[in-house]
Amino acid sequence: MTLTAASSNAPPAAPAARRRFDMRLVPAFGLLAPAVAFFAVFFVAPVGMMIGFSFFRQLPNGGVTTDVTFANYARLAEVELYRTVLWTTLRVSALTTLFCMLAAYPVALVMVRGRAWWGHVLTVAVIAPLLVNVVIRTYGWRVILANSNSGVLNWALKSVGLTNEPVRLLFTEWAIVIGSVHVFFPLMVLPIASALGKIDPSVEEAARTLGGSSFAVFRRVTLPLSIPGLAVGSTLVFSLTASSFVAPALLGGNFAKMLGTLVEEQIMSVFDWPFGAAIATVLVAIVLAINFTYLRLVGRRFPDRALGAGA
Repeated sequence: MTLTAASSNAPPAAPAARRRFDMRLVPAFGLLAPAVAFFAVFFVAPVGMMIGFSFFRQLPNGGVTTDVTFANYARLAEVELYRTVLWTTLRVSALTTLFCMLAAYPVALVMVRGRAWWGHVLTVAVIAPLLVNVVIRTYGWRVILANSNSGVLNWALKSVGLTNEPVRLLFTEWAIVIGSVHVFFPLMVLPIASALGKIDPSVEEAARTLGGSSFAVFRRVTLPLSIPGLAVGSTLVFSLTASSFVAPALLGGNFAKMLGTLVEEQIMSVFDWPFGAAIATVLVAIVLAINFTYLRLVGRRFPDRALGAGA
């Protein structure tokens, strides 16, 4: 009787299939370990050091005190110059993402729905700039957007009689937007083209058969079904634009600063490492928060499409 009761209270043994499944995970974890170690050493550890360093304070003699302080973050919020740089970064990133989005859909539609040779030509045209160094491309935009009559754009405008005085574009926010759109445009086109390629053309044909105009078909059918590609492209373009350094430094100069150039100045020129770390931490936090909120909104509006983006 006692033995029976004891045996009935014992926990049930794990099924043999479950034990075999757990054993199969061991090689998978072994293969995953190098990637996890690389991620921890070259990403998690540096970001953790950056966040920790942002709570230190630079001393007048050049040293750094390890006393925890929020003075760097308070300084970033209180000084009007730094607030202006923050809003400039967000504004330029949003405009770049918007213009890339508007220009990417026509190009992606022709790549996917157009004739085969058109698709090949556009694919090469979109990918080819990625083979050129971003510094070279940005210097090319400096020549095009130069504020004097020697600039290509101003020379062309004056030649056709549209203006007599040079148009000031270089060292403005619009110059950064133009250069950033050129640099990050492929990162918007390719995900959208991939999403459009997965849409069955018969769905769009059915919408046209039911009397839908081209714009209605795009708004009610094509756009919702391509949300995964749009979400991926938007997050990539916004994140990379907000954290970029080359285009703001060469095209914005001292008149249109962004957080990337501000971090470089604080670390390389002022040698205020804690404040530079605080700026970088705020930049990462804001970009992550905006992207997370954007993806959550997309997921609520198009739940089935958002799941497709993560699959």
